[in-house]
Amino acid sequence: MKAKLLTILCLCCTVVIYASIAQTTIFKVQSGRVDFKSEAPLELIKASSNQLVGLLDTKSKNFAFKIYMKSFDGFNGATQKEHYNENYIESDKFPEASYQGKLIDEIDFTKEGIHTVRTKGRLLIHGVEQERIIKSELTVTKDKMLLKSNFMVLLSDFNIPIPKVVSMKLANEIDVQLVATLVPR
Repeated sequence: MKAKLLTILCLCCTVVIYASIAQTTIFKVQSGRVDFKSEAPLELIKASSNQLVGLLDTKSKNFAFKIYMKSFDGFNGATQKEHYNENYIESDKFPEASYQGKLIDEIDFTKEGIHTVRTKGRLLIHGVEQERIIKSELTVTKDKMLLKSNFMVLLSDFNIPIPKVVSMKLANEIDVQLVATLVPR
């Protein structure tokens, strides 16, 4: 009898917890990572940051993400990171990159599984805003979401110059990968 009562109590608690999570509309980045890669003829440059922050409102489908440019590590040495911050990204003048906008595809956030979604928003890098549509994969589980995205950024679109002297070492086209775990706020 006690075991049956305990089972029913546990089941009720699980339902209540799941219902409260399902009603939550604001999700925040619990952990997030952004990687970028430049593949030029003479050099491969990779860097990453685990300091992505952001919010997603599942009711309005609005989102906002940002990352501090000085938080990227990797590169091919300290001098390269210094040049990235001072000469190209100008991190003191433009300390963060951001992407904010809205999910443009319908998604049932109560349905667990992998969903392909498109987002439309304003990508801000180096003080230049550009409207973008970015395709992402959103895995919904009962207590969190996993967001994965891969997109290209052209340095020339964001007024980031590539001096001729390094044009064979720095690509104009940068591959960006993002992975974030979102949890109820």
